[in-house]
Amino acid sequence: MKLSPRDAPAYFRKPDPGRTGLLIFGEDTMRVASRRQEVLLALLGKEAEAEMRLTRMTGADLRKDPALLNDAIKAQGFFPGPRAAFVEDATDGLAPVLADALTDWKPGDAVVIVTAGQLTAKSALRKLFEGHPNVYAAGIYDDPPGRDEIEAALKSAGLAQVGRDAMDALLALSRQIDPGDFRQTVEKLGLYKRGDATDLTPEDIAACAPQSTEADLNDILAIVAEGRTGEIGPMLIRLYAQGVEPVRLCIAATQHFRALHGASCDPGGPGSGVARLRPPVFGPRRDAIVRQATTWGRDRLESALSLLTETDLSLRSSAKAPPRALVERALIRLAIMGRR
Repeated sequence: MKLSPRDAPAYFRKPDPGRTGLLIFGEDTMRVASRRQEVLLALLGKEAEAEMRLTRMTGADLRKDPALLNDAIKAQGFFPGPRAAFVEDATDGLAPVLADALTDWKPGDAVVIVTAGQLTAKSALRKLFEGHPNVYAAGIYDDPPGRDEIEAALKSAGLAQVGRDAMDALLALSRQIDPGDFRQTVEKLGLYKRGDATDLTPEDIAACAPQSTEADLNDILAIVAEGRTGEIGPMLIRLYAQGVEPVRLCIAATQHFRALHGASCDPGGPGSGVARLRPPVFGPRRDAIVRQATTWGRDRLESALSLLTETDLSLRSSAKAPPRALVERALIRLAIMGRR
């Protein structure tokens, strides 16, 4: 049977031990592995491997010896508890072997957990699991985790006191980083807040979130908007060393100054305008953006956007001017403009 994306997260957290098996497939191997790990932990507990209640095999192993799977399903362990046979990196060529194993399965046998890469709707493996009455097939796509999944992860990490701003910050973060990095961040937050009864805050999240190129882009945008010309050169060297292209810098600066312009034009004032930004901004960065929008004002922000538009056109033209020099000059001019 097909497990819908809406129902899959709840099933992964609490799989049915009476089901014959589960197929998890998707293009992102990290997401698939994360879900498989979640299912096995919920189904078997933490000591499954130590108690020999989990048998692992690859698709390549099974192609060499098709009897491996049936032997693992029927084998009786020394320790009590549920058992599972896990097949990693399965392909359509294994559909007949898996079909025989699913047909021979009886209550009390090991549950069959299979992972695979991206499968089309015509895939033999996918059709096998979606057409079987006692197994599930779940596709893993690139959608970020929803609020329910984040709340479950927070609960697992022992984080019960989560403020509204902190939840909004986590939702925004989940859309910016890989699911594996996000899960590790939540686990790190659990350790960070251990013994601390106060609510989780956006500042706590910022302290534990992985540092990335996006963070460095935010840094240089703050440097420019606050007129700190002496810091522009060293930060550009750092960004270029990370592989950031001049066009990307120009686009990021345009987006930042456009957000400042929108905030400065808001009828409720810059604070109200920043509150409307999507994705939302929290903590010290929110305060900095409100301050920048107030300091610059609408007229100077419109001049800044004109300068950035000219720079963008120059970067995309057939002119031979060095792109890095064009962007650096534009950023320095913006920083000087902001101090006037």
